[in-house]
Amino acid sequence: MNRMHAAIASLALAATLASTSGCVERKISFTSTPPGALVWLNEREIGRTPCETEIVYFGEYDVRVELDGFEPIVTHRAADGGAWENPPLDFFAEIWPGKVLSETLFHFDLVTRDDSEPALLDRATMLRDRIEAEHAAQPETGQEILDDLKNEVEDRPAQTPAQF
Repeated sequence: MNRMHAAIASLALAATLASTSGCVERKISFTSTPPGALVWLNEREIGRTPCETEIVYFGEYDVRVELDGFEPIVTHRAADGGAWENPPLDFFAEIWPGKVLSETLFHFDLVTRDDSEPALLDRATMLRDRIEAEHAAQPETGQEILDDLKNEVEDRPAQTPAQF
């Protein structure tokens, strides 16, 4: 009977700890120089720097930062948790009676955009060259092959049938 009471007491204690447990709060904070840049995390608008957002899991994120008059930043960043995010410590962090804060900071230094005519022409040329290179690397479609054959046939000189 003592074992039965001990097992029930242990289950009651575990249930009490689980119901009064705190949680791990995971968040990413964004700052920029200058402040006021608009931030997107995985194509979801977060807000203007300084800002923060809660996340469910740490991992890899796509980040975009934009501010008028500055070059946009499109990058890939990793948000890593503390030691308590790894097994077996993550179990104890989740049942800890208080809150455990796990925060990652992403800071971005924005560069002033050069909107002079030569700079715009350089960017346009680079974009055109990149698009042409991507197009050249793609295989021809069936329609393009048919068009090439048609042009080749049309360009041949007319041949008269041989006389027998």
